[in-house]
Amino acid sequence: MRILFLLLFVALPARALGPGPISVLERRELPVERSVPAPTHSLKLVLAYLEGGGWMPDTIHAAIRQSARILGQCGVALQKLEIVLVRAPELFRDFYSPTSRELARALLLGKPTVYFVTDTRQRPAFDAEAIGRGNSRTRPELRDTVWVTRGARNLGIVLAHELAHVLMDSGEHSETPGNLMREDTAPENTRLSADQCARLRDTGSANGLLSPP
Repeated sequence: MRILFLLLFVALPARALGPGPISVLERRELPVERSVPAPTHSLKLVLAYLEGGGWMPDTIHAAIRQSARILGQCGVALQKLEIVLVRAPELFRDFYSPTSRELARALLLGKPTVYFVTDTRQRPAFDAEAIGRGNSRTRPELRDTVWVTRGARNLGIVLAHELAHVLMDSGEHSETPGNLMREDTAPENTRLSADQCARLRDTGSANGLLSPP
């Protein structure tokens, strides 16, 4: 009997011995605030948060509304906003490239996607991280995504900052006072220059992340 039990255990598929399944519990559209009078480009966003991860939809929605108003200075308007509640084992609640790649691969959500996670296990550790084309060569599943932890302050500004990184496909920061792309996000740092807006629109469109209004 003991030998039979061991044989059955070994015969189990690898997935059955893993951390458990990943599934979508709820998927719905959020109302979009029309805050750009004459947009030149439109943006569709997917917002994903994990069951038990500490995030609330109202908090996420309020932050996205603020970030949309900031990106609106470049003529970019939200066209569609989808929020997705995900059930996954606890180890997926933190951002960590190996497990986060598996999460993104299992969900296959539209891009760009913002993932709201509990914490990060990356080193060096950041409260939020943007992954565009240039820094995703070894982790293609994470391309065109943003990962935001519960420790992020000034959430709406952080989201606008990281989305701008993705849309521009650039990790560059600015030293200009009041600029959104300063390394440290702060309430007074919300402006984008004409050159930054042009790069955001042109690169975002070329990469299929922005479309005509």
